[in-house]
Amino acid sequence: MSTHTDTPAQSRLGAAESAVWRVPKQLYVGGSWVDAEGKATFDVVDPSTGDVLCAVADAAPADGRSALEAAVAAQPSFGGLPPQQRADMLMRAFDLIHERIDDLALLMTLEMGKPVPEAKGEIAYAAEFFRHFAGEAVRIDGGYQVAPAGGARFLVAKQPVGPCLLITPWNFPMAMGTRKLGPAIAAGCSSVIKPAHQTPLSMLALVDILREAGVPDGAVNVVTTTDSNGVMEPLIRSGLARKLSFTGSTKVGKILLEQCAEKVLRTSMELGGNAPFIVFEDADIDEAVDGALAAKMRNMGEACTAANRLYVHQEIIADFGARLAERMSALKVGRGVDDGVRVGPLIDDAAKQKVTALVSDAIDRGAKVLTGGEPPDGRGYFYPPTVLTDVPRTARMADEEIFGPVAPLTPFKDEAEAIEAANDTEFGLVSFVYTNDLRRALRVAEAIESGMVGLNQGVVSNPAAPFGGVKQSGLGREGGSVGIEEFLETKYVLIALT
Repeated sequence: MSTHTDTPAQSRLGAAESAVWRVPKQLYVGGSWVDAEGKATFDVVDPSTGDVLCAVADAAPADGRSALEAAVAAQPSFGGLPPQQRADMLMRAFDLIHERIDDLALLMTLEMGKPVPEAKGEIAYAAEFFRHFAGEAVRIDGGYQVAPAGGARFLVAKQPVGPCLLITPWNFPMAMGTRKLGPAIAAGCSSVIKPAHQTPLSMLALVDILREAGVPDGAVNVVTTTDSNGVMEPLIRSGLARKLSFTGSTKVGKILLEQCAEKVLRTSMELGGNAPFIVFEDADIDEAVDGALAAKMRNMGEACTAANRLYVHQEIIADFGARLAERMSALKVGRGVDDGVRVGPLIDDAAKQKVTALVSDAIDRGAKVLTGGEPPDGRGYFYPPTVLTDVPRTARMADEEIFGPVAPLTPFKDEAEAIEAANDTEFGLVSFVYTNDLRRALRVAEAIESGMVGLNQGVVSNPAAPFGGVKQSGLGREGGSVGIEEFLETKYVLIALT
């Protein structure tokens, strides 16, 4: 007599598939789960297999309008709640996320592809935004000042901006949601949130948690749709919303800014990146390789903060490249629910084809392959960890976001050349610098045109720090003490005493 015992991966897969079916698949409008107009749906696909996971509601413009009207109706009462009540909601949601972290991570792995351990890391990171902004909710302050000429007083108050439109990307499907919803709820702003159509399940699960945590009906609404522009543009132009927060490509961000201009909506934009990763000759090479792995391979390289251009001093580039290639080639590629997998699939076939084209272009221009460089056959949208060296600055990947597990190395000869190369881009989100010379570190950090700099550090994101870029990488900041300011208006009241 024999018995069958599931492997850990099989057990995880069974739990994940169960989690998929437990997640609501409808729109969440005014405190109710409702079907889209005409009961329209679209399929959610597992990028590691190409198989359909489930179908969710596919909102039409009328559904978006209903969601925004629900947010508008909820705004007065929600914005008038005591700050501590809103903080308590966020802390209850924080606790619920941690209670369900295993199921939420499995769900994310199925719809987005990242390995389970990395998905679990994102869930924990996502929850921290709720805890951080729970604290910020009760620290919203103003001011009281004697008028310079006397005889009057200035009272300064901070009030909610009003109903907000929030648009999130697919690469961090929960953390980008909490990074926007956290400050919106803390500030007392109602909202309509639209997740990317590739990864709606994580957002639907998150909004259900907020419902359970006591967020009032209409204060948070979610619309899932394959027609993002058709649903969101009328809401932007309606005059009912007062703010748009968007994370995505610079191309789409520019279109949204034009739409927002008509009604002068307040905007926060976290857009594209083209992060330089500079390794000077005095850097600790092992430390720099560790940092490069963190900066490049987080989320399979599908991150706006990913190291996109690795500039390595000409004296050490051969040693650095060999060590990085050895580490990258050792990473196990496969389905995120399988044991030991460190690199999952890209989000879809278009992403795989783009990475393939960028690598081919670099090779055609003289780059040498140290590892990887050839997409595998078979199902799923996989691309192997790849290291290229001697990548010329004329290669397409010097200007375009790779959004994949490819590390292109380019040599430089001195500090001035490194800074010039780093700044030779329309983007300015994050930069990474490795050196053991303190004076050089500060010089370079100040000279580089980016909103964030990692000094001897491959990951800069932290809920307690301001996240955002300069140039065409965006407007405004998310996180930190300034993150909530994006959702607050300043009101000045003059009080005459004589």
